[in-house]
Amino acid sequence: MKFEQDFKDAISELPDKEKDKLILRLLKRDIPLAKRLYFELVSTQSVEELRAEVEQTIQKSLQRISQPYFGIGDLMMEIRGLSGEISAHVNTTKDKVGEVSLSIQLLNQALQDFIPRIDRSSPVKAHKICIYIVSKCFKIAILIQALHEDYLVEFREDLEQLGKRIGQSHNLSFTALHNGFEIDWLTSGEFPENMKAIHAAIRKQGLLR
Repeated sequence: MKFEQDFKDAISELPDKEKDKLILRLLKRDIPLAKRLYFELVSTQSVEELRAEVEQTIQKSLQRISQPYFGIGDLMMEIRGLSGEISAHVNTTKDKVGEVSLSIQLLNQALQDFIPRIDRSSPVKAHKICIYIVSKCFKIAILIQALHEDYLVEFREDLEQLGKRIGQSHNLSFTALHNGFEIDWLTSGEFPENMKAIHAAIRKQGLLR
């Protein structure tokens, strides 16, 4: 919705107490915005401290479902929920570096226990989670390229581990190959300069679905 200048002027002329009431009322309806403003204006926690809290949430959540009686459907639900936690953290803090490190942690820890379960499933049953993981790898690569190149050094070891784990899974490596994602990009820590364009072209072909 576009606000006309007359409306903006009328809002600015409201008494301070009235404006405060309106702002608080609106913030109750927009919790993500309220959290961001709280972080920017009031919170004593740093970006790194909040990132560490999300790291612990990922670790505890994935440890909980690492028991053998949890299946790949449970893993899919868990990583979707944890991806939402990462998005909320980034929305609050604008932590682009954390978005990459947390996403890599999420995939690495998920695959640490679930590769055998992914490969015991038929390719048809495993397709949904494999596509999700490969799509996340594309997103990670695009996010890394949006950062300063010096940050790649920080992620290289974890990227290599992620690439090796994907390579250990028949279903995952098959899905990556047939959807245009080279596992060598992860293991070498070197991505093509046009990852965003590559991803868009692959999506246009009807892949990653």
